[in-house]
Amino acid sequence: MVDKTMMVEVAYALPHKQKILSLTVSEGTTVRQAVMASGINEHFPEVDLQSCPVGIFGKAVPKPDERRINSGERVEIYRPLIADPKEVRKQRAAKNKAAKET
Repeated sequence: MVDKTMMVEVAYALPHKQKILSLTVSEGTTVRQAVMASGINEHFPEVDLQSCPVGIFGKAVPKPDERRINSGERVEIYRPLIADPKEVRKQRAAKNKAAKET
């Protein structure tokens, strides 16, 4: 029996540096296995590939150790948020409101 393979991508980005790596994996590979096999840690050694949150094309994958990757998909490794986006929007709205009142 011949092992079938497929092409996928793994991406990670910082504000000043981004990397998208293409790799060939076997059918049945999980999202986490693709991340581990990508070699992305050579470019970003600070990322904990065993536990980092990941998604596919911008949609979070809640169980990356179970979810099988499909041919052509791009796995994105997410970094922690520095600030809560809702709180930032609230602060910006309050600042704009105060500026309009003066």
